[in-house]
Amino acid sequence: MTNRRFVLAAFATTILLAACGSEPEPQMAPEPTGPTAEELERMRQDSIRRAREAEEARLRREREAAERERQRAAEMARRTLMETVYFDYDEATIRSDTETSLRAKLDILRDNPGVQLRMEGHADERGTSEYNIALGNERAESVIQFLTGFGLDGGRFTSVSYGEEQPAAQGSTEAAWARNRRVEFVITAGGDGIGR
Repeated sequence: MTNRRFVLAAFATTILLAACGSEPEPQMAPEPTGPTAEELERMRQDSIRRAREAEEARLRREREAAERERQRAAEMARRTLMETVYFDYDEATIRSDTETSLRAKLDILRDNPGVQLRMEGHADERGTSEYNIALGNERAESVIQFLTGFGLDGGRFTSVSYGEEQPAAQGSTEAAWARNRRVEFVITAGGDGIGR
């Protein structure tokens, strides 16, 4: 009897639902399981593009850093080439500190064969004008002899003497005189090619 009641109740429920116009709930389409082939290809191409852009940016940064370093090294080389050297009173002999400075110029000059220099000799105010011109010239020539002694072509160098006429320091003190007994360097050719 219980079975009958159950069957009748189920039948009555079905009829009642049909009479009320209720339809069974529609079935939902299954959720997609992943991206489509087109989406996968687009994602792959985007990934390749991003990787290429990242690599190009890295290479650009490396080139820019290398260029900055090259410019820094070139500027240091120019400063080294133009660094003044000093002499003792009434002397044109290369001192040990002068030799150190000149040796620093050697490698730069070897690496940059197009560079040419003018050596400008100077003297302090003591002595006659003629004597100081001659002393400035001896100092410039001793620098040239030092550099050519290491195999550099003498045709790359010229000299001029200003004697006492262009002092680096004013005054009649030992400190001023010491700064005025010098050879200065001027790059006359090839300066733009340093470090290239």
